[in-house]
Amino acid sequence: MFRRVLGPALIASAIIVSACSTGGGGAAPASGDAQPSAAGGSSDETVGVAVFQFSNTYLTLVRNAIEAQAAEKGIGVDVTDGQNSQPTQNEQIDLFISKAYPAMAINQVDRELANITLDKAKAADIPVVFFNKEPMPEVLDAWPGKAFYVGAKAEESGTIQGEIVVDYWKANATADRNGDGKIQYVMLQGPADHQDAQLRTEYSVKAIQDAGIEIEELALEIGDWSRPVAQEDMGAILAAHGDAIEFVIANNDDMALGAIEALRANGYFTGDKYMPVVGVDATAPALEALEDGTMLGTVLNDADNQGKATLNLAYALANGETVTDENAGYPVTDGKYVWIPYKKILKENISDAQ
Repeated sequence: MFRRVLGPALIASAIIVSACSTGGGGAAPASGDAQPSAAGGSSDETVGVAVFQFSNTYLTLVRNAIEAQAAEKGIGVDVTDGQNSQPTQNEQIDLFISKAYPAMAINQVDRELANITLDKAKAADIPVVFFNKEPMPEVLDAWPGKAFYVGAKAEESGTIQGEIVVDYWKANATADRNGDGKIQYVMLQGPADHQDAQLRTEYSVKAIQDAGIEIEELALEIGDWSRPVAQEDMGAILAAHGDAIEFVIANNDDMALGAIEALRANGYFTGDKYMPVVGVDATAPALEALEDGTMLGTVLNDADNQGKATLNLAYALANGETVTDENAGYPVTDGKYVWIPYKKILKENISDAQ
C-alpha cells in the first residue's frame, strides 16, 4: 500500500500549514500522527479529494463514482466540500498536504488558480489529478508525469446540443413560431469562468449556424449550474419575451430543469403549448423529464467513468507508478489527459444513459 516519507523541512512546513488551516479547535495531527479519514484509512492509505461543491448534482455523481472505485480498490478517500469558495478549498488542500496524503484529486473551484494548487502539490511532492474543471495547459506542463486532468471536451457537448436543436428545427415546422426562418433562443450559461460553460455556449451556437440556420439570442443569463437560479432567471426572461422564445439551451441539466419549472408555471407543457429545452449531463431527474416529454434532449456527461478514471490515476500516482493506459483504465492523451466522450441522449435512446 502507499508509503510516503517526509523530510524534516516538509514536516515543519506541514505542521505550519495545518496550524494555519484548521478553522477553530486546534491544529490537525502532523503527518506522523495522521488519523483515519472519514472514509477510512491512514494518511498513507488515503487520497485527498476536493470537490468544488457537494450540492452540485453532477459532481455528486462523480464523487459517488470516486468513492465506489476507492472502495473497490480497498483504499480510503478524504472527500471535502469546497462550498464553491476557493479560500475554503485552499484550506482543505493545505490540510491534505499536512496529512501527507500520497496523492490528491482536485475539482478546482477557480480553474484560473489551479497553478497555486499545483505549486503547493509540487512543493510537497504530492501528485495531483485535476478533474471536471480543466486547468490551463501550462499548469499540467509544469509537472510532467505528476499532474493530470480527467474530464470531457466541453466543445463536443456544445456541438451535440446544437445538433439536437437543428434536428428538431428541421423536423418541426411549428418550431418557427413567428415564421421568420430564424431561431429565437435563450441561453442559460454556467459560471462565466468555467471552461465548460464557455465552450458549451460557443459550440452549441456554432453548430446551429454551421447547419445554415439563422439565430437570434433573446437572453443570456449566468445560472451558475443551479436549478433554483435558472428557474428565477427563466421566469424573468418569460416576463420580458413571452412567446417570442422558440428554444431554451442550458449548459447543464439542473439549469434546464429550472427553466422547465418556470415554463410549466407559465402554462407550457399542457395541451399543445410546448417549449423545446436541451441540457447536458443526463442526470436522473433529466432522464425523467425526457420520459415525460418536458425536456427535448440532453448530453451524457459520463460521471461514472470520470470518477473511476480520476481515482485510478490518483491510485497509480500514490503507488509511485508511471501512469499508463493500462493502470488508468482509459486512454491517456499527451501524457496528461484522460478524455471521457459525450453522447447524445433523446427519449428514444434514453436507455443508453440509464
